Amino acid sequence: MKRWVALCAGTALLAGCGGEPEPAPSPVATASSSSAPAAASSEPTAGPLGTAAYQAELSRIDQVLAGSTRALTRVRTAEALGEAMSTLAESLNTIAIRLAALKVTSRLTAVHTLLQERIGVAATRLTSSAEQTVEDARCGGAAYTSQKVQRQLRADLGGALVQLQRLKLAFGQTLPDPGPAPKDERPDSGAVLVRRGPEGLGRLKITNGTAKDVAVSIVGDGQPPGSPQLMVYLQATKSTTVNRIGGAYHLYFKSGADWDADRRQFRSGCSFKKFDQTFTRNQGWQVNLQPRPDGNADTTEIEAY
Repeated sequence: MKRWVALCAGTALLAGCGGEPEPAPSPVATASSSSAPAAASSEPTAGPLGTAAYQAELSRIDQVLAGSTRALTRVRTAEALGEAMSTLAESLNTIAIRLAALKVTSRLTAVHTLLQERIGVAATRLTSSAEQTVEDARCGGAAYTSQKVQRQLRADLGGALVQLQRLKLAFGQTLPDPGPAPKDERPDSGAVLVRRGPEGLGRLKITNGTAKDVAVSIVGDGQPPGSPQLMVYLQATKSTTVNRIGGAYHLYFKSGADWDADRRQFRSGCSFKKFDQTFTRNQGWQVNLQPRPDGNADTTEIEAY
C-alpha cells in the first residue's frame, strides 16, 4: 500500500483359415483414364527466381497470412487479442524461414532482403509488446487496441511494401487496413468533464505530481465511481482547484494516455486507484497524487471504472 500526501484542512490384418496361403496375383498394368495432379510441394521453388516466380511466392505467402490477420480484426476480448498476436507472430516467423530459403535474381536481392528484415521486425514487436497490449485492451477496449496493432503491422512492413511496388510486385494484399488513427482528444488541464448533483462549500486542490495525465473523480458517499459528482482532467505535473463540492465524498483517479472523450477512459497505460479515506463535507483539502515516503493518506488499486 502506497502513501500519499493529503493535507486536511490403427489398420487390422486378417489371416486366412487353414491351408497354404495363395500366392499373390501378379500386378496388372492398366491405362489410366485420368491422372490427378501431384500435390504442391511445401518447399520453396529452386532459384534463382525471376520477377514472375517471385510474385507467385509472394501471393502464396499472402494467403498464409490471411487467416492470422483476419483473426486480428475479429477479437472481442483482451485475451483473444493476445492470442491473435501470438498466432500472427508465428505465421510471420514461418514466412521468414521460407523467404530465407529462396534464391532470387540480382534485381530482386535488395528488396528480398528488406522484406525479410521487416517481417522479422514485425514478428518481434508482436511478441515483445503482447503483454502490454493485452493490458491496454482491458482499458481502451479490444477493438480499438487491435486497430493500433494493425496500424503498427502496416508501419513495420511499409518500407518493404513500397520497394516491392516500385518493382511492380504485390504483397500485403491481405493486411487489414483500419484507417488513420483517431485525432488527439487530450483535454486541457483543469477541464471539468462532469459536474452534477448538489453543490456545497467543499474545496479541493489537486496536484498531479506524476508523469501521467489523470482524470480525478469526486464521488458522493455511497455512489459508484462510474457516477461521479465531479470529474476533472489534470495533465502530468499540473495542479488545479475544484470548488463548490457538495457533501462528503470519496476520491478516485485513473491515469494513462490516449484519452477517449466519448468513454471518458484512457486507452493505454491505464491504472485505477482510490483514496481509502472519506473526505468530509464543506471542508478544504489538498492532495498530491505523487506517492511520497512521508505521505499521510493510503490508496488502493481498484477495478477499471
